[in-house]
Amino acid sequence: MNIIELPLFPLDLVLFPGGLLPLRIFEVRYLDMVKRCHKSSTPFGVVGLAEGVEVQQAGQRSERFHSVGTLARIVELSTPQPGLLLIRCQGENRFCVQSSEKLRHGLWVANAEMLPSDADVTIPADLQHVAKRLQMLLEQWQARGLPSEPLPLPHAFDDCGWVANRWCELLPLPVALKQQLMSLDNPLRRLELLGDLLERKGQS
Repeated sequence: MNIIELPLFPLDLVLFPGGLLPLRIFEVRYLDMVKRCHKSSTPFGVVGLAEGVEVQQAGQRSERFHSVGTLARIVELSTPQPGLLLIRCQGENRFCVQSSEKLRHGLWVANAEMLPSDADVTIPADLQHVAKRLQMLLEQWQARGLPSEPLPLPHAFDDCGWVANRWCELLPLPVALKQQLMSLDNPLRRLELLGDLLERKGQS
């Protein structure tokens, strides 16, 4: 069992492995944490909020968050003004919080068990349309001359986990449903569920 100690960042969103996440950091409890992580090239943990709000307020009830989250590694950082950091993170492995503690200044830290990466599973023939639809979207975005790459590199349109994760990020799904999908250990099952959702939305 691989247990590591992590600072946590509870957010009202779900970060998927391989995904990109831009953040504006202005709370004191996160400014120091982000600077430390950036300096040491270590990740922090993003966990989805189950109760509470992202920005700490006087008198609010403590946050409650889901146990399965994703490591976030800082790939870009800038300081446009004092007390404000702009960062861009990339999702890495998933983890499961085993125990957590809220420090005096409000930062959560946890002992977390690292979960296995998605197995490399080639997309079966009956789900190829899900990957082809994603490729078509990318081609449409590129034809419009978007200023940045809309899907994280490297592309893996033949891999169940990668395609399922990118659809989870793109579709306007409830956060609770995204959390359930991210928590699934089976990437093929995740893609099957995404295929069903796309059919209901008329997008496949």
